Amino acid sequence: MKNELLAGIALVLAVAPAVAQEARQISVPGNPILADGDYYSTDPAPFVADGALWILAGRDQAPPDVNDFIMGEWQLLKTDDPKTGKWTHYPAIAKPENVFAWAEEARAYAGQIIQGPDKRYYFYAPVLEKDSDAQDRFAIGVAVADSPTGPWRDAHPAGPIISQRVPVKNDIQNIDPTILIDDDGRVYLYWGTFGQLRGMELERDMVTPKGPERSIEGLTGFFEAPWIMKRKGVYYMLYAGNRAGPKSDCTPAVYHACIAYGTARSPMGPWTYAGVALKPVSSTTSHSGAVEFKGQWYLAYHTADAQGGGHFRRSVAIDKMEWDDSVTPARIRTVVPTRQPQPPLAPTRNIARAASATASNEPLPVQYWIKSLNDGIIKAAPLPPDMWGSWSPNNPASQWIEYRWNKPVTIDGSRIWFWNDQPAGSAVGVAPPARWRLEYWNQGWKPVPGASAYGTEPGAFQDVAFPPIRTRCLRAVMTASGDEKGHAGLAVQEWEVLAPKAAAPMLRAAEAKPAAGCG
Repeated sequence: MKNELLAGIALVLAVAPAVAQEARQISVPGNPILADGDYYSTDPAPFVADGALWILAGRDQAPPDVNDFIMGEWQLLKTDDPKTGKWTHYPAIAKPENVFAWAEEARAYAGQIIQGPDKRYYFYAPVLEKDSDAQDRFAIGVAVADSPTGPWRDAHPAGPIISQRVPVKNDIQNIDPTILIDDDGRVYLYWGTFGQLRGMELERDMVTPKGPERSIEGLTGFFEAPWIMKRKGVYYMLYAGNRAGPKSDCTPAVYHACIAYGTARSPMGPWTYAGVALKPVSSTTSHSGAVEFKGQWYLAYHTADAQGGGHFRRSVAIDKMEWDDSVTPARIRTVVPTRQPQPPLAPTRNIARAASATASNEPLPVQYWIKSLNDGIIKAAPLPPDMWGSWSPNNPASQWIEYRWNKPVTIDGSRIWFWNDQPAGSAVGVAPPARWRLEYWNQGWKPVPGASAYGTEPGAFQDVAFPPIRTRCLRAVMTASGDEKGHAGLAVQEWEVLAPKAAAPMLRAAEAKPAAGCG
């Protein structure tokens, strides 16, 4: 069914008319810039042209229950001053198949626009070759135009300038190009993903590879999304890093990425890891670009914060980026994402969001993220970091998850949402628990008295009611399905704890002092 749906989406994108759409004026009070769910935007590449700040972005078009990059076109955002919140949106400035005769439709991945020495604009775009025997058909083409809005035409009609076949053979996925014109006029192109980063000098025509192709090393945890820039004689490379673990300065969950960066004194390195410019955001992918505009540096990035947003329905945000010049080379201060003012949350019985979460399998396997347990988000097609999970090569017969509050609370119910990829009773993969129960702390762990039935059906909330109790700690203890030969893993997408009466939401645990142990 999923393959049929994706094929249908691709067909719709392929036959959609290539008609330029009218620019529209928008005024927003903050991030994300396009927030109403009408247009999703992703992979921002900021640049300055004609006295304005522009952001090139792809367009996410995946349905909410499809976990795939459905991206048929590129778009532009333009402002005279980000502080005003006033932007011009240029939808559908280009589609791969309309610019490059050798490209397939859709898959308009992360590109970058830069103004060349001839005052024309060059667009470095990763697209799929439609006639190629390469193992991976992603390739980088270059388009040229007299204006950022186009019309764009292929600057190298013979084909891509980078692929697994040209200018030399490589075996990486050739996406995420980023370009630098140095102070001396020399041109450098970088690209790569899945931990492989390449760099190459181009001729000053902005198109012809000058070579050689080089592997870029020294950027700790590099995954994808490089962004090259230069400030005060120092080269900076931003990138999406996914060095994961409980002690990582980047991300606790491998599916998420931080924006890390490294520095160098020459374009091809050697590069030195320098830190984290942006912590993980609400989308699993992270992709950024930075630019100086009217004396202020800005970091553009994407999140899942727009209406109906998700990991494949992302939206561009922008915030100031500050420098610490007290050290050499200057350090990028970690950017704190901002967001549009949100309406107050409705009164609720759920007080789980004010609790600190912990689990029997800490430190968690790096594909999961315990903070998702009480983030209030249920997804139609969640990814592993959208849940707590316990899968490992040797799953134990029992696991527990636990909430701790800073002070005692009165509760009389709980709701839990199990996730699975295997049926009930399975001894492999992730299956619903064979059974589970609630325990509360009362000078030791005690079964919650008078509880109603404990349902185990995945994909919907399983409600449990009980007479009111007062406690500071609550556990959900789960017995894994399986047999004497082994057990399945367990996963919970959301776990709510209910007070007797609805009230204004309590302070998020992330905003409060972490709760101490229960004893």
